[in-house]
Amino acid sequence: MKKASLKTIAEKMKDLDFCMMTTTDGRQVVHSRPMSNNGKVEYDGDSWFFTFEDSNRVRQIEKDDKVSLVYQTDDMLFIECYGTATITKDKETLEDKWVDGLEQWFPEGIETPGICLIKVTSKRVTFWHKEEEGEYVSS
Repeated sequence: MKKASLKTIAEKMKDLDFCMMTTTDGRQVVHSRPMSNNGKVEYDGDSWFFTFEDSNRVRQIEKDDKVSLVYQTDDMLFIECYGTATITKDKETLEDKWVDGLEQWFPEGIETPGICLIKVTSKRVTFWHKEEEGEYVSS
């Protein structure tokens, strides 16, 4: 597969919002669910997702930090980001990543009880778009 730069990957991801996040539980069962990285985010190798600390996804990440994110667009762009996830409750980070509209799920903003962020640091990002494909591997 052809190598791709992080800049190329970021350009392809600039308007993507929803993805399927896949985690593994302690029994090696795979779980996928839709997640929003809030769209129009400048991709730098990390993806951020607001959630609740008592969610299954957080418990699964605490047992096994390997995560896959899969994005798809209507014009046949597919992107998979594979990496590791960490959980943060740092208020400065929550405030920095907050965007309008999140109050739909977190009515008290970053003060919503149990709010946290999942940070996915990609080790490998692969894309397929019609006849083009490429892969970025972090060093």
